[in-house]
Amino acid sequence: MPAEPANPTSEELREAVLSVMERAWSPLGYTAPNPVAYPWMWLWDSCFHSLVWHALGDGERAVVELESALSTIDDSGFVPHMGYQLDPQRSVELWGRRGASSISQPPMYGHVIAELSRAGVVLREELLDRAARGLRFFLDRRVRHLESELIEVVHPWETGCDDSPRWDGLAGSEPFDLKRWRELKNRLLARIVRGSAGEPLANPDCAAAPCGFNALVAFNAAELATVTADRDLEVAACELAEALDQQFDVQFRTWADAGVLSSGSGRIRTAEGLLPLLVSRSEVARRSVLEELVDPDAYCARYGPRGVHAEEPAYDPTAYWRGPVWPHLSYLLWLAVRRVSPEGSAARLVGNSTTKGAMASGLAEYWDGDRGTGLGAIPQSWTGLVLLLDRRP
Repeated sequence: MPAEPANPTSEELREAVLSVMERAWSPLGYTAPNPVAYPWMWLWDSCFHSLVWHALGDGERAVVELESALSTIDDSGFVPHMGYQLDPQRSVELWGRRGASSISQPPMYGHVIAELSRAGVVLREELLDRAARGLRFFLDRRVRHLESELIEVVHPWETGCDDSPRWDGLAGSEPFDLKRWRELKNRLLARIVRGSAGEPLANPDCAAAPCGFNALVAFNAAELATVTADRDLEVAACELAEALDQQFDVQFRTWADAGVLSSGSGRIRTAEGLLPLLVSRSEVARRSVLEELVDPDAYCARYGPRGVHAEEPAYDPTAYWRGPVWPHLSYLLWLAVRRVSPEGSAARLVGNSTTKGAMASGLAEYWDGDRGTGLGAIPQSWTGLVLLLDRRP
């Protein structure tokens, strides 16, 4: 067994992250996740970037990036998941609209606003209003799965977890066929039911209500309510969290997706399936998930939490969304563990292992949790979230 890798110093970590962020910053007001592979603006990436800029001590760029992420909101409250500031015409062919995409992504802006506000950053009322409207779009306008009351997504891309094994039931092929899956994702775009302004409301061919996505809506709504004192938003967040806890599967020790994924692949054990830990009030669920996160035979790898449970047949530590460590999911799980076990060691384990993995991988987009080998785009700016996991004095 190789020796346990040493933690980088806080200064080494900061310098590495700052170098990546500076090179990726666009004068158009956002951080390109990777200037070569991903030159556009992505919604939840920019939210995470805002947190990283603040951790670097650059409050101005933290606010500018958050403002940019919410700048494309429309009158319905729909926030596109991509912005094409570099070339507004580029989006027309795929998305049918100029300058932005036509689907959304997890609304991480509620958490970012709460974090910045807790740190004393003053934000414009217009920004707070946009965030509230963005969350209400999901809570009030997006179609819901009738039995579970969970919010449906209109496309797998909306979850951010593009090729997760949880989508295998929709992909309809065994074993997983990447070519067929990509073709299906493109076809699904044409099946989205839209409102009068083009806002995405439902998809009859993708009637899925993923628990991870719903957890992030509930979490961000609750976070924003701590800043705005919006009682209706707080209540809606609580109701969604209660609906999620009804989805906890004691046998599989994970939350189950609803809709078209509920009978099979929606119970495959993945990291995003544990995100309801952010809002759960179930002691059984909390205890089970904490045990899984620290178990080396489950999610706990040397270089961070695996994206898929190690005992799942679909687990592949190097395949896109099929098992590697994802730094933003590690950050969210770290937040969740600190919430339910503030005095425990689980959060330190998640934080330290993810930090080691980030540095070993070259601040990669994602990496092999057992070997630390960098995968995807290298470097990737959201991996700067490890600055927030580093809690040493």
